[in-house]
Amino acid sequence: MCSETGSRYTDILLLALAIMAIIANLLLYFPNGQVLEPAKITDLVWSFHGFLGAGLLVRMKLSTFPGSEKDGMCGAMPVEVLSVPLQMLFPVLLAMQGTMGAMYCVVVSSLGLLSGPFCDTGSGNYTYPFRNNTLEGNYLFNQPTWATCREPEHIVLWNVVLLSILLGIGAVEAVLCLSQLASGLCDIFCGTCIRKGQRWVLLEPRNFQVIFP
Repeated sequence: MCSETGSRYTDILLLALAIMAIIANLLLYFPNGQVLEPAKITDLVWSFHGFLGAGLLVRMKLSTFPGSEKDGMCGAMPVEVLSVPLQMLFPVLLAMQGTMGAMYCVVVSSLGLLSGPFCDTGSGNYTYPFRNNTLEGNYLFNQPTWATCREPEHIVLWNVVLLSILLGIGAVEAVLCLSQLASGLCDIFCGTCIRKGQRWVLLEPRNFQVIFP
């Protein structure tokens, strides 16, 4: 974004969302506050969609290119200095990475909600009692069926709440990263950060002069 203030607020929001996603993913490993054997934890939790997708990949998107906000250049490198405006391209690549991480979180969270948790139905064996349900008769829309899972206690509610949170976080992050991606591409192809009729001339490293024709 060319607006430094707007970009800063967006980055702060993304950072908060990334931290929330990591915490939510961590809680999925302790259903109802219990410590279980790894073999008794729902398989999709091991996809690390909160840690890696909505967490680290989005957090890495907040990295800035050294010196990209100096001299009022709005993150842009003069076109005469680099044939490819690297300082403008770098945030675009990071925004693309953040978008992919957020979408990964959305997809895995959605699959987790649809397939249901790994639980003991009373036989002593852990299974996925809701995994073969059709969308129309899915357990999400039939709360009395949640009692099918006996152990861990309240595992269905635990998974539904946390996966819904991760789904929402991933969706918001994807929208924010896409907006920054679109803004970055606009800056590259349209040159919105450089006023018409001006060009940057390299005098010495990190010092630029505006020349009016």
